[in-house]
Amino acid sequence: MTPAARLSAAIELLDTIETQRVPAAKALKEWGTAHRFAGSGDRAAIAGLVWDVLRRYASSAYLMDADSARARLIGMLRLERGMDVATMSAMFDGSRYAPSPLTEAESSALATRSLKGAPAAVAGDYPDWLDPYLAKVFGEDRAAEATAMASRAPLDLRVNTLKSNRDKAQRSLAHLGAKPTPWSPAGLRIELGADARNPGIQSEEDFIKGGIEVQDEGSQLAALFTAAKPGEQVIDLCAGAGGKTLALAALMQGKGRLIATDSDKRQLAPIHERLSRAGVHNADVRTPKGDADPLADIRSTADLVVIDAPCTGTGTWRRNPDAKWRMRPGALEIRLKDQAEVLERAVPLVKPGGRIAYITCSVLTDENDEQVKAFTARHPEFSVVPPEQTAGVLWDKAEAFAEAALQSEHGWLMTPRRTGTDGFFVAVLRKAG
Repeated sequence: MTPAARLSAAIELLDTIETQRVPAAKALKEWGTAHRFAGSGDRAAIAGLVWDVLRRYASSAYLMDADSARARLIGMLRLERGMDVATMSAMFDGSRYAPSPLTEAESSALATRSLKGAPAAVAGDYPDWLDPYLAKVFGEDRAAEATAMASRAPLDLRVNTLKSNRDKAQRSLAHLGAKPTPWSPAGLRIELGADARNPGIQSEEDFIKGGIEVQDEGSQLAALFTAAKPGEQVIDLCAGAGGKTLALAALMQGKGRLIATDSDKRQLAPIHERLSRAGVHNADVRTPKGDADPLADIRSTADLVVIDAPCTGTGTWRRNPDAKWRMRPGALEIRLKDQAEVLERAVPLVKPGGRIAYITCSVLTDENDEQVKAFTARHPEFSVVPPEQTAGVLWDKAEAFAEAALQSEHGWLMTPRRTGTDGFFVAVLRKAG
């Protein structure tokens, strides 16, 4: 397919997503099935265009002063990819499979309009109703922070130190351009261009043998800040597919007792194979059965309970750009209730002197600082471990991290703009001894 034909296909897909309210991933999959002549490179390029438009959904329409799939694509090409009018005109030429030529209004908008003076929600590409929530966190910087959350994320990997080390893995993945991440001592990063396909990490020998896992650097740091140690009893209360469980196992060096569970047993399905591949032998996966409590035998014995809490996922917008446009205010209220409930579940598990690590992939204060504040008000036996102490695990990078991340009295907030990671909040709470 020509670059111009890819643009036409992207416009068609965006129309489908908008008019039929189809999730972007589903629309892209169905389009690929129906257009088998399109090669993998074509599909990747078209997907990149669609995802970039969804990242710039509001600002691109504002720039073009028009609300259509075509207008948004044109606006995105200017805002996200820096394409000039001459380059666009060469592809929007009306030839076979190409979009029709730029109209006078479109050319004028590209030449005269900008995002100067646009509302923060438009400039930052997020739903209007979220503006007061983001203002509470970032103030006047909210548009800039949200814009960073709208850019494409790199592919981050965590080296499994039970089986490998970062230098060895980097040499093995040199053909993919893997480089050390800025903060995590076990992280590697592969930068991805606008049209780049995600590399087939699952077919790499390092992955097959359990030497690496896909995990954003922010998630790696969240696990690191828990300070899980060899010999401890650690409970991953919201283990899901096991990403942080695997990171915790590596920190524990295979020593101690690691228990992984989740209220939704369907989420646990991949964890068994992942633990086996990673060479983790000290993990006990407890799958819920009916109304029975899978942790009924554990009372006040855990050194650490990790809560990777259910949340709105605002910190992962750059990986799931259509999710923010489908998010509704009621979702936040549901998540706040879920978070309070899982925090309460952790309380009887923790031994005196033990700790709870509360983690979200959200940037919203309501889910982060305010949730922790409410918890410590209900349970004065728990106090917040000063964030500067949790970041001490970064050693020589702790000072630089403190300057980059947002620190509150309750914990750390990482963002794409500040730390180059997904948005993550981490708070550690210690129970009185």
